[in-house]
Amino acid sequence: MLGGDGGIIANVRVCVGGFTLELDLDVPAGGIVAVMGPNGSGKTTLLRCLAGLVPTEAGRVSLAGQVVDDPAQGIWVPPEQRRVGYAYQDVRLFGHLSALENVAFGPRSGGARRVAARRNASAILDAVGMSALARAKPARLSGGQSQRVGLARALAAGPEVLLLDEPLSATDRDVRPLLRRQIRASGATVVLVTHDPADASELADEVLVLEAGHVAS
Repeated sequence: MLGGDGGIIANVRVCVGGFTLELDLDVPAGGIVAVMGPNGSGKTTLLRCLAGLVPTEAGRVSLAGQVVDDPAQGIWVPPEQRRVGYAYQDVRLFGHLSALENVAFGPRSGGARRVAARRNASAILDAVGMSALARAKPARLSGGQSQRVGLARALAAGPEVLLLDEPLSATDRDVRPLLRRQIRASGATVVLVTHDPADASELADEVLVLEAGHVAS
């Protein structure tokens, strides 16, 4: 089951409706690749495939040294068993939980004790500038504040692979340098979907441009 170099090595072919995504991806451990391209080019589908939300039809996906998807070999690791943090573009916070409880949810689901999970969540919320709103529920948060909580939640479990779908698009520009530093400091292997050239240039070691499900030449 072991493969890759601790980063991401993926040969992906997946069909969703009438759309086909087909590409190779190789990100070294701790590396950051930005994925750019027009709407509908397959950026989010790529993240969902790596996260295990969309299975490949052919190919092979290795995350942090573990083969998690290889239909030819009958290998399939479900999303909850992948060491992946995912910050969704539409955030998807739990409306009945506070910001603190949202961030603590991942570690708690992984078996962390309540006190330790909340302490860790508090530290991460402070790191993204959201400690003052730790007790607030999502309905009280602006779009940018919700994105910061979503990023903190993705970071909270110390994932080996971090999948980020437009994670800073709603945040204030003066906050973005702080958030970029937190992403870089995570040490995770990162796939960042963005439309913002500044995010790509400030964060990424490599930029891929997708067009109609393929990497543009």
